[in-house]
Amino acid sequence: MGEISDCFRVRLSRRGVLGAGILAAGGTAVAATAAQQSSRTEHPGSTARDGMGSAGHGSSHGAMMTVGEVDEERNGFDTLKLLTDWETGTVSRLPDGRVLRTFEIEAVDKEIEIAPGVMFPAWSYNGRIPGPALRATEGERLRIVFRNYGSHPHSIHFHGIHSARMDGIPGAGVIGPGEEFIYEFDAKPFGCHLYHCHALPLKRHIHKGLYGLFVIDPDPTLHPDQADIARSRLLGTPENAEWQELAMVMNAFDTNFDDENEVYAVNTVAHAYMKRPIPIRRDKPVRVYLTNLVEFDPINSFHLHGNFFDYYDHGTTLDPTLRTVDTITQCQAQRGILEFSFKDHEPGLYMFHAHQSEFAELGWMSFFDVKEALA
Repeated sequence: MGEISDCFRVRLSRRGVLGAGILAAGGTAVAATAAQQSSRTEHPGSTARDGMGSAGHGSSHGAMMTVGEVDEERNGFDTLKLLTDWETGTVSRLPDGRVLRTFEIEAVDKEIEIAPGVMFPAWSYNGRIPGPALRATEGERLRIVFRNYGSHPHSIHFHGIHSARMDGIPGAGVIGPGEEFIYEFDAKPFGCHLYHCHALPLKRHIHKGLYGLFVIDPDPTLHPDQADIARSRLLGTPENAEWQELAMVMNAFDTNFDDENEVYAVNTVAHAYMKRPIPIRRDKPVRVYLTNLVEFDPINSFHLHGNFFDYYDHGTTLDPTLRTVDTITQCQAQRGILEFSFKDHEPGLYMFHAHQSEFAELGWMSFFDVKEALA
């Protein structure tokens, strides 16, 4: 535990962490006074409203918003861009004519600001949390070149179909600092999948940030009865371009390492999409690739305000597994695809969040900003 600063050893209440939004010495921990602020009895929204100034879309929910701004340039990733930043690797051809898609992933130790003034000593893939959202097509051969530049043994375990040698568990792909391993397998089945480190202790490696989305698009030629639907999911097709697709990873962080999360989010930064709502064009349908990587809490959820969606559990079917719902739950590593539309709605801010109220108040609350047209 030597890597944890003394400031992190101070036990803070969950609400104390986000109630303060201030920095301690060196900008690497939350000041102990955060817990004291959370116990005040004045109106809980007053601090957040003052901290947000003129941010009108947050004022009505001021009691549920972090104070201040996260330095995303220092983090090295933009939370809005994470939504659409699909990593497609490099493509070549095998002697038999099949597509070989190659990805390069590095494990890197990195300090990341997860809420204003709250720095987290993360383990990351490619310097970001979540790691890159990998995207391939059903039937391709995949090659993932993994290099460990971190300070601990790491691996990549893919949720999919592969041989035991490629499983990313101890004895099959866990490598030490400075080492390299190449995973290789076929892209199947199509769907919304994920990857994460499977080194021990497992909960620590996942909680520290080693995870990401892994999407395999269906090959329309393999699904002739539903080829139109398959083409709409295949990145790069005209049918797919008609959709607004978003990558979302529900995650959380235990800032004082007591096996209880203090910060919750979608794509790492608490309330990022309240302060900068996700722009949505009213006349184009929305498809969300969603997975839950929260450690320590047994379940998470997604609730959409003012609308309903179809849900494809694991994304491995072309027909919805749930129709016309506004809330779904996911255990850790569960994932799925949500499809919905705002074409019959007026423009405006439409909230979505975890329907565990504490998760929402501690960072997992967001807005879609529905507009007639996008700039």
